[in-house]
Amino acid sequence: MSQSVEREGRAAEGEGQARLGTGSAGLDGILEGGFPANRLYLVEGDPGTGKTTLALQFLLEGARRGEPVLYVTLSETKEELTAVASSHGWSLEGVNLHELVPPEESLKAEAQYTIFHPSEVELGETTRAVIEEVERIQPRRVVFDSLSEMRLLARDPLRYRRQILALKQFFAGRKSTVLLLDDRTSADADLQVQSIAHGVLMLEQLELDYGAERRRLRVSKLRGSRFRGGFHDFTIRTGGVEVFPRLVAAGRGKEFKPEAVASGVAELDALLGGGLDRGTSTLVLGPAGCGKSSLAAHFAAAAAARGERAAAFIFDEVVNTYLNRAAGLGTDLPAQVEAGRLTVQQVDPAELSPGEFVHTVCKAVEQDDARVVIIDSLNGYMQAMPDERFLTAQMHELLTYLNQQGVVTLLLMAQHGFMGQMSSPVDVSYLADTVVLLRYFEAAGAIRRAISVVKKRTGRHEDTIREMRLSASRGVEVGEPLKTFRGVLTGVPVLAEDSVKKNALLGGNDDEY
Repeated sequence: MSQSVEREGRAAEGEGQARLGTGSAGLDGILEGGFPANRLYLVEGDPGTGKTTLALQFLLEGARRGEPVLYVTLSETKEELTAVASSHGWSLEGVNLHELVPPEESLKAEAQYTIFHPSEVELGETTRAVIEEVERIQPRRVVFDSLSEMRLLARDPLRYRRQILALKQFFAGRKSTVLLLDDRTSADADLQVQSIAHGVLMLEQLELDYGAERRRLRVSKLRGSRFRGGFHDFTIRTGGVEVFPRLVAAGRGKEFKPEAVASGVAELDALLGGGLDRGTSTLVLGPAGCGKSSLAAHFAAAAAARGERAAAFIFDEVVNTYLNRAAGLGTDLPAQVEAGRLTVQQVDPAELSPGEFVHTVCKAVEQDDARVVIIDSLNGYMQAMPDERFLTAQMHELLTYLNQQGVVTLLLMAQHGFMGQMSSPVDVSYLADTVVLLRYFEAAGAIRRAISVVKKRTGRHEDTIREMRLSASRGVEVGEPLKTFRGVLTGVPVLAEDSVKKNALLGGNDDEY
């Protein structure tokens, strides 16, 4: 286990303590099995971050296990909570709801002083009402929603802290696990409850300039227990909160047979020194339209033909266009999709968070046993990142995980420009085990494509530059080395001998794609 995961040490008490599942498999993974039982926790976040949904999920998990559970609401009515549950397809049967919101009569002039008016009633009277309900139900799980009202009733920080400490001591002797929800509506950052609580879970909602909002959470404290540190993306959809733990590749490897994986194109495999090795990543660089996707599609089709599974994640085009274009180049990907050997998923970077994308890739490998993974392209993947600085760090972790699983990974990146000097939006070439470079060049009054392998860590490869063509009947074709040219990668090569020009280039085809 990495040091960042062991943020709170390995206290003997925490290691052997029973844990309560949260109802979210991802959050349970972050907490190493769930919340340590019989403790008090703070769940804080701005309004709309998902605190109520997460709390209901926690209680429903307890009800499913036959545990008595209690939801104490000081801000929302039973009808509102029932509506939230219904939106997720949940029934609150088995969940005890104790409502402490002001009744409608409190709006009348003769009833302006209620138990919720801080100038008339002490916080102790409110807590006594809660204590009576707890004594009656003897709940295993309790949720307080929210602390904002309790803070207002207390009127001063000292009394507020003492009341929270009193609640903590009260529940400590009753084997109850308590979640205190705080919407952080106080003017100043309040660390009172954070210092008292056994653990703190922070929920955030990020507003982007374009696209859907992003949600993430972080466990900032969990006394005497291990947990996975850092930010973790999550989303709220019908069915509740789904958490995508930050990927940690360490310790997730498995045994696999080292071997070269062929593309089905003999000349291309020769250029690569026999193919791409299992457990390696390959970066395919080149300008738009030079054949990067077509090249990767051949590896997916070859894997499917061997009876293996492949997965393609496409950012830049729709699925039908991708499959039809591949079919037009002689790779029958639609048939492989229908047979279940290939999955093609379109990714919308404006809607899908980076954490959810990584989770989807891992699911394809672990559940669907994908042996070839294509990410087309990194340009689209970059748009899903809230900050480009973290792209290489997250990509390094993902590639390490895929390599440890024995997966052949192809990363496609479009470079800026068409001829001459090229530039990449971000440099990830040092992360890849193999780098394949595609270029346009001009020859005999036509635009041609060149392919070369500039890097391969795991074995030999040709250092030649070959011409590549795309045709409807034969798909990707790779010709002989362009020995009679120099300056091919500049886009305007110089022909050394005019007499051998036709032998250096592939012959013309009527069915050129």
